[in-house]
Amino acid sequence: VERQIQMQNQMRERMMAMQVARARELLYWFGSFYVLAALGMIAGFRRTRKPGVLAPLLPLSFVVAYQADMAYGNKLHRIRSEAENIMQFEMDLLELPCGLPSASSIDQARLDNDERKKLHPSVPPL
Repeated sequence: VERQIQMQNQMRERMMAMQVARARELLYWFGSFYVLAALGMIAGFRRTRKPGVLAPLLPLSFVVAYQADMAYGNKLHRIRSEAENIMQFEMDLLELPCGLPSASSIDQARLDNDERKKLHPSVPPL
């Protein structure tokens, strides 16, 4: 059992590392787009003197800031902290519908599926 727990923990750590790496890679793309778009908007503003040309900078700034916080900030720490609060104080949010499956409910579902296949062989299983 201990080996299983260690293996699951290592898989979780690897998945989290992949998510952080993905966030960083996405930040490079968002950041490049943001810089090019900002330069274009500033150039457009200088030519036209219309402040509406700069309007897309505001939402783009939020997108880049969010991604930077996820990639290099402490967003993952805040997410983990919130998850711990949910697990400690709001366990009812984590309950499965109809509760945990039992061995008997799994066997019953398997038997029902077999019976359904016998009655309707041309219908694909659920």
